[in-house]
Amino acid sequence: MSSLASPASVCTSLGWKSSSFLVHSGLKSSNSFKLLVSRRRVSDKLISVTCSSSLSDPPLLVKAARGDPVSRPPAWMMRQAGRYMAVYRKLAEKYPSFRERSETTDLIVEISLQPWEAFHPDGVIIFSDILTPLPAFGVPFDIEDVRGPIIHSPIRSEEGLKALHPLDLEKLNFVGESLKLLRKEVEGSAAVLGFVGAPWTIATYIVEGGTTRTYTTIKRMCHTAPHVLKTLLSHLTQAISEYIVFQIEHGAHCIQIFDSWGGQLPPDMWESWSKPYIQKIVSTVRSKCPETPLVLYINGNGGLLERMKGTGVDVIGLDWTVDMADGRKRLGADISVQGNVDPAYLFSTLPALSEEIQRVVRCAGPRGHILNLGHGVLVGTPEEAVAHFFDVARSLNFDTLSQDLAAQEHKLVA
Repeated sequence: MSSLASPASVCTSLGWKSSSFLVHSGLKSSNSFKLLVSRRRVSDKLISVTCSSSLSDPPLLVKAARGDPVSRPPAWMMRQAGRYMAVYRKLAEKYPSFRERSETTDLIVEISLQPWEAFHPDGVIIFSDILTPLPAFGVPFDIEDVRGPIIHSPIRSEEGLKALHPLDLEKLNFVGESLKLLRKEVEGSAAVLGFVGAPWTIATYIVEGGTTRTYTTIKRMCHTAPHVLKTLLSHLTQAISEYIVFQIEHGAHCIQIFDSWGGQLPPDMWESWSKPYIQKIVSTVRSKCPETPLVLYINGNGGLLERMKGTGVDVIGLDWTVDMADGRKRLGADISVQGNVDPAYLFSTLPALSEEIQRVVRCAGPRGHILNLGHGVLVGTPEEAVAHFFDVARSLNFDTLSQDLAAQEHKLVA
């Protein structure tokens, strides 16, 4: 496997040792890793709650999220269902409304399964949107083709807060039913993934009235109306916590929390305005469904990794601007990682894509890694490249990789 020489040497130079393939995380044996994993989950075992992910033989992705031994890294892609697929574009012509596609059970299931049927990823994420639950707690919205999501009555004052009410889960039955059907369709061959937006990210839409490039309105509120913003964030935290538990109870094996716009905050502001609310969500979900892995992803998270770990999630999603080996060093061995191939690699040659996947996997190591992109699949991505990504992922084997790394190190020493 001569094509792996360069990626191997990159991670070797960062302190890898061929004797265990685990030294990147500061571990000297598999026994020490098992001890460390048991420490991670000891508090969870004190709570006796039955959730959908409490399985005797969980999917590969769940095992990797928990830090359990796996033979290869599980793989899925953010935005793996969407416009890059011809079958999706054809369906979108028939159902042009995004909200209809993402709020109709039959369409949600069909779209969610499109990449599963085409590529067989290890995770099948429900086709939905982080804004989907908003109307269920008092914030109606529209989605326009050019402008994206539009909230006609932004909340920026105490008066605006009066529109909020507790989450009405009956209005989200289409999500629950879709998850049940997806769980039945994949039959344990893949993990069913649910997701939510983090309170800060959801608040940016509610305060700004839609998408923004500057975030000036909500950032100003941190100083001019902090009580209003804190009340909004607290309400969102409660609603999102309930929504996560709802998704788990209806079949989600794993939940990803997208703090998509958390990276737009200076680290000290993220510490004050995003982290505490994510911590509260994690604590609430842990108390009810302790075995369900939680993933946290922030776009542009290079300056936040250590702070993200402090939220208590099981997995940190790295975007493609973070070096995987560096991310592993900074986060330590007691947490799993996800990522982080640059989505643009899917536009390159297939050999180049293969080499990058192998490099990322080597640098991530054999425990606690979910292979993914560092961001969502880009529009126009060749389906051939997506298929190749998953083919390469399935072909990997940690025993083979460790033997190849040992051979490469031997050549370097010789």
